[in-house]
Amino acid sequence: MRQALALGRRGIGLTSPNPPVGAVVVRDGAQLAGGWHRRAGMPHAEIEAMAAARLGAGDDALEGATLYVTLEPCSTRGTTGACTEAIMAGGVKRVVFGATDPNPAHGGQAEEILTAAGIAVTRGVEEAACRALIRPFAKVQECGLPWVIVKTAMSLDGRITRPAGEGSWLSGATSRLDVQLLRSEVDAILTSGQTARQDNPRLTLRGPGLRDGKEQPLRVVLTSREDGVPDDGHLRRDEFANRTHVFAGRRIEAVLRELASEFAVQSILVEAGGRLLGRLLDEGWADELVVYLAPLLTGGEVPAVGGEGAESLAQRWRLGEVEFERFDDDVRLRGIVSGRGGGLER
Repeated sequence: MRQALALGRRGIGLTSPNPPVGAVVVRDGAQLAGGWHRRAGMPHAEIEAMAAARLGAGDDALEGATLYVTLEPCSTRGTTGACTEAIMAGGVKRVVFGATDPNPAHGGQAEEILTAAGIAVTRGVEEAACRALIRPFAKVQECGLPWVIVKTAMSLDGRITRPAGEGSWLSGATSRLDVQLLRSEVDAILTSGQTARQDNPRLTLRGPGLRDGKEQPLRVVLTSREDGVPDDGHLRRDEFANRTHVFAGRRIEAVLRELASEFAVQSILVEAGGRLLGRLLDEGWADELVVYLAPLLTGGEVPAVGGEGAESLAQRWRLGEVEFERFDDDVRLRGIVSGRGGGLER
């Protein structure tokens, strides 16, 4: 299953509105092949893995084999056929899956279908890791909202203060390359009208190490003004201008729901100033936090995260599943927001 998870992670940011999924075929203790879902409309991970097994070991490769898959196989027809049908037709004798499908059209049905066909089923293997792989997909299925990653770079004293006209980066060049990889994980990048006016950002994927086939994320601007985004800025004028969407005077929840339902957005990266970041935390919309901490002291009045903030220790936001990584002199912290939340309970 860990091999299947590693394969599934290759699809992160590529598969919306479907989830990233990995699969591995094993027979007589030997791994025959693996596969992953590459993007919507292409074969699911199970289909790709089974086809690769046949290609490498012959037409009868699946006879008596075990299929490991990170997500419960789908049992209804969409743009591709139902995976349960392909599994039954292929001769697989056992299916092991990690997470139950949060899609109510599929969830819980595969085990019954496969068991009735004489195929042994084991579920819940590496379930937490398999569930983590599909967090954005699961959130959309369960509450109609995308997974929101809030990103900021700050000084040691929690500020982003800088003189007018100075470059907009506090973090180093290696951290900025990592941000490009972070952008490649998501379907949309969200910013504020204030950031659009002050920094004239591009919010595009660029630089080395980016994956083939990754479409430029949508660029979403939240603003209180109808003229919140300058007509001569990058977001309006560059080659990806048609992927810029401006929402003026709209509630955050309404925008998030529209992005999920109308644009198939499962995951969003927020790159903005402290005012919007604080509001997202105050209202409970943030799911994940990524912070690049630079070895600087800036002082000043511009915080990396603003908003109303917590009134007591008990109400402060806490992070779980925290990971640290060093990029030259910077340190990146990444974790799941838990504890306080004013939006939806999770």
